[in-house]
Amino acid sequence: MPEMPEVQGLVDYLGGRLVGRRITKARVSAISALKTYDPPIESLEGATVTAASRHGKFVDLATDTGTRLVFHLAKAGWLRWYDTLPATVIRPGKTPIALRIGFDDDSGFDLTEAGTKKSLAVYVVRDPAEVAGIARLGPDPLDPSFDRATLAGLLAGRRTQIKGVLRDQSIVAGIGNAYSDEILHAARMSPYALAANLDDEEVDRLYAALSATLTEAVSAASGKPPADLKDAKRRGMRVHGRRGEACPVCGDEVRSVFFADNSLEYCPTCQTGGKLLADRRLSRLLK
Repeated sequence: MPEMPEVQGLVDYLGGRLVGRRITKARVSAISALKTYDPPIESLEGATVTAASRHGKFVDLATDTGTRLVFHLAKAGWLRWYDTLPATVIRPGKTPIALRIGFDDDSGFDLTEAGTKKSLAVYVVRDPAEVAGIARLGPDPLDPSFDRATLAGLLAGRRTQIKGVLRDQSIVAGIGNAYSDEILHAARMSPYALAANLDDEEVDRLYAALSATLTEAVSAASGKPPADLKDAKRRGMRVHGRRGEACPVCGDEVRSVFFADNSLEYCPTCQTGGKLLADRRLSRLLK
């Protein structure tokens, strides 16, 4: 799933190419992906892009008519960029393409989604706050106002595992499964640690790890075309997606805990005092 760093990379890439460009084509081929009806998708045609921005994991393209194209790539969605948009006709139900947007210089992009579980979401709105997922977002961890005190306030009193807190978009915006694994590894913290139980030193470590991990990932994504962002993300991972490999810090074997539709990765030596986490969601550390 694209998370904050990759989405920021997309926003930077699109902003550098689309600001000042007029939209000439806006076509939805997966009706289930379009979550709004007013304004209609066709109202984007003729509008000129004025800005590209990010809200958590949402991309927001603003136009001079006041309408905005907002989309969330979900777990299996992606953006495919074309310097010259293909002239082929999109056949609904016969392609992974959910949305096609074209511009007055013949460039454009498709939003695609793999797999059978369709979660990619497209919105045409006048205000990004009309999108429920944006309206409920917590603070952005890379916003200058997000300091150590902000994080401590978000954690206080939460009898919830820290892995879940970091992934909860209503608490902290933009972090998903992969970067929460990376942040917790850098913080030397168990994913099952309760947020409310963290002491001052642990909050310090978590804040430093969160800031450094996301800043480095955003920097690594900057300037890369969409086609290269996924590989860049994978290369930057220390533990996520690296089950069975050696931890780059201590050399211990990276382990996984599997859930219904995903997994988490961690290093026992760095994060759990050498103890293995049982492979079930609400498990305590094995004794």
